[in-house]
Amino acid sequence: MMRASIYAGTVVIVIAAAVAIDGGVLQRVTAAESTPRAPARLSETGLYVLDRVGVVDERNRPFTPQYPLWSDGATKTRWVFLPPGTTIDTRDDSAWDFPVGTRFWKEFTFNGRKVETRMLWKATAANWIAASYLWNDERTDATLASDLGEPDVAAVSSSRRHSIPSTADCFACHGAKRTEPLGFNPLQLSTDRDPNAIHAESLASGSLTLETLQREGLISPARTGSIGAPPRVRTTDPATRTMLGYLSANCGSCHLGDGEIAVRVPSLRYDQMLRDGDAVAASLIGRATSWRVPGVRDGASVLIDVASPESSAMLVRMRSRSPSSQMPPLGTVLRDEAAIEKMRQWIARDLAARASNKP
Repeated sequence: MMRASIYAGTVVIVIAAAVAIDGGVLQRVTAAESTPRAPARLSETGLYVLDRVGVVDERNRPFTPQYPLWSDGATKTRWVFLPPGTTIDTRDDSAWDFPVGTRFWKEFTFNGRKVETRMLWKATAANWIAASYLWNDERTDATLASDLGEPDVAAVSSSRRHSIPSTADCFACHGAKRTEPLGFNPLQLSTDRDPNAIHAESLASGSLTLETLQREGLISPARTGSIGAPPRVRTTDPATRTMLGYLSANCGSCHLGDGEIAVRVPSLRYDQMLRDGDAVAASLIGRATSWRVPGVRDGASVLIDVASPESSAMLVRMRSRSPSSQMPPLGTVLRDEAAIEKMRQWIARDLAARASNKP
């Protein structure tokens, strides 16, 4: 196999090996393919400096969502690569359009050991590629997981193990019709960070924020107002701000307010909360759901029951880890106890007070 050097902004094709290198990422291609495939090893994706696994290429920028997605207690590190000279099209605040060549990585560490790194790569104008990489025992590299996923790769408790998701599961959360990264949007990147955010993480050194994206000219059109008035959940109630932020991160990728699922749950997308978080919270109280809460008579189950918080469908499904009832339905095998307790308090105290003050 010929060896090729990587030069930013150039494409080198090694015909004998059928490998193309573009801006630091190796793409497995053949003459008949129009969409590249994920590389076989994480070290070939462009995350690291060539031949120095573990040394992140400085072109890949860290970012830290203010409302992290619950992943069975994993410690996560995230990076994004934006091709030089490109910008993110932010004309639609609810659906940023990323330039071709954008790559996201998210590394999962359990009990101090790197287990998995996921990549989401906009390989062409029409196609995103999702790939998961399983770290070897020596932690010297990670290999591409099967499209069907890899079961039970790491212990997360005495009786439960973490599994690498299938490609289908990846797109179930990131979207099949319109794929988008999670945790990289105006609310998540806001510098007005929620001090009560559940599982809050400190901003990593050099983290991209909405402000740095603006200052560095990485978004278009410019959002000068975001610097003086960074986005936040629109409510004066701290508990509502925290819970809606959590729900937007953990539920909003599916509960979009459109399609069949909207019949059961209103929109939990971040853009709705930026406009009127109080309206989103109010829409959950007494909202009928077709999923039956155990012990509640047919037709009487609601998302939030302020008179009987323990009978609220949202709380019951957060507590469950049965495949037929748990929420979110994918990606976790352990209950998020901190969020469950915050949800219980929010319903019993804050939402109950809101409901009692209705005219």
